[in-house]
Amino acid sequence: MEKTFLIKPMLDETYPVIDYGKGVYLYDMDGKKYLDAASGAVTANIGHGVPEIVEAMMEQAKKVSFVYRSQFTSDAAEKLAQKIAEMTPADLNWSFFVNSGSEATETAMKMAIQYWQERGVQTKTKILSRWVSYHGITMGALSLSGHTGRRARFVPLLEDFPSINPPYCYRCPYNLEAPSCHYLCAQELETAIKRIGAEQIAAFIAEPVIGAAGGAIAPPKDYFKTIKKICEDNDILFIADEVMTGFGRTGTMLACEQWGVVPDIVALGKGMGAGYAPIAAAVASEKVMEPILAGSKSVMSGHTLSANPQSCSVSLAVLDYLDKNKILKEVDNKSVYLRNQLKKLKWQFSFIGDIRGKGLLLGIEFVMDPHTKTPFDRKSSVTQKIITMAKDKGLLVYPAGAGIDGVNGDAIIISPPLTITKREMEELVLLLKETFTAFSNEINVGLDGEH
Repeated sequence: MEKTFLIKPMLDETYPVIDYGKGVYLYDMDGKKYLDAASGAVTANIGHGVPEIVEAMMEQAKKVSFVYRSQFTSDAAEKLAQKIAEMTPADLNWSFFVNSGSEATETAMKMAIQYWQERGVQTKTKILSRWVSYHGITMGALSLSGHTGRRARFVPLLEDFPSINPPYCYRCPYNLEAPSCHYLCAQELETAIKRIGAEQIAAFIAEPVIGAAGGAIAPPKDYFKTIKKICEDNDILFIADEVMTGFGRTGTMLACEQWGVVPDIVALGKGMGAGYAPIAAAVASEKVMEPILAGSKSVMSGHTLSANPQSCSVSLAVLDYLDKNKILKEVDNKSVYLRNQLKKLKWQFSFIGDIRGKGLLLGIEFVMDPHTKTPFDRKSSVTQKIITMAKDKGLLVYPAGAGIDGVNGDAIIISPPLTITKREMEELVLLLKETFTAFSNEINVGLDGEH
C-alpha cells in the first residue's frame, strides 16, 4: 500500500504485514518468521493457528455470532460462565463478560462500588491501587493505574487512586529484604486507609504479578496475605487484576492461588480468548453478588458486544483446550527451565540487572551498572532499541516500564505461549543472546554518543 489510513501505535513507523501464525511462530507477507516470545501482548496463551479453536469459531458462526444481552442469553455464554465458575477458586462464580481487560477492571470497580451501595453504604466510592501498576487505558481503568507515562496526558481527568508502593524487591524503597522487612510496602495500605478513611474506600486493586508497568514484578511470599488481611480488617473488597496472569500464565488458573489468596472480584482477559476473539470478564464472588441479588438485581455496566456468542464460544474452546491438553501442569517445569537459561544470560551481559517473574511471565530489567542498579538515561530509549533489535532477528518481546518512580527504567517481558516446547525455548534464548550481543556491541561503541 502506498498510503495507509490506519492509526498504528507509531504513525511514522512501517510495520510488517502478518500473513499467518502457527504455534509459537508468526510469518509476515515477506516470509520472515518471528518467534512470538511475548504471546502478542501476553495474550496468545495456546499459540497461533490451533485447529480446534478455528473449528469452534466456524461452528458458532454458522449458528449466530451476535445477540444483545438485554434481549437474549446464549448457550455459549451460559456454558462459559459455568466453566469459569468451575475453574476459579472458592465462590468466584458470577461472570460479567466484556470485550477487553480495560472494560473488565472498570466493571470490577463498578461492581465494588455498587456492592456497598446495595448494602446502604453510600460513602464507599474510592478504589485504592498501587504505583507502578497498569489496569487499562479507559478513563476509569487509567485512574486505577499507577503508570505515570500512560497517565501523563490525562491527569486532569483522572482520579488519584494510586496510593502505595509496589512490592518491588529489586528496588525496595526501604532498602530491606523480605521477609525481614515485615512487608512494609503492604503495610502502607493500612496507612493510606487511615489517612483517607475506611468509610470512603470500596476496594483495593492490584495485579498479582505487575506486567506492563513493572516488567513482571512478583511479590514475596506473604505479601498478598498481608494485603488481604488489611482489606478484611478495614471492610474493604480486594480486586485482583488477573487480565495478564489469569488462565494459567503462572501455572494456576489465577495467579493469586500461588500465594493462597482469593479475591472478592477478579478481572480476566487476554488469555481468556487467547487472541482468537476479543473477550474479558469481571468475576464476582457470592459475597459480592448477594446484596445485588437481594436488591436492584442488576449490575450497572455493559457494552453492545458483551457476552456475544461468537467470542464466548471461542473462549470456551480455549479453556477446553487448556483442560484437554493439561497445559497448566507443564508451566512450572517450563518456567524453571526458561528462567535458568535467562539467568545464564545475566552473567554474560552486565546490563541485565534483574531476572524476575512467575510461571511463564518473566521480566528482564536493564541497568547501566548492576552494582548500583543505575538505570539508563531515558533519552537512550534502551527498551525500544532492544525490542527493535530482537524483532530484526525474528524474536518478539514485550516492552515494560521499570524503576520505582515509574519513569526511569527499562525492561522487557518474556511471555511465550504456554504450549512452547523445550526446543523452542532454546531457540528463544539463542535469539535473545544474539540480541543482547548486538546491543552490547552498540553500547560499547557509544549509546547515543553518551556512554
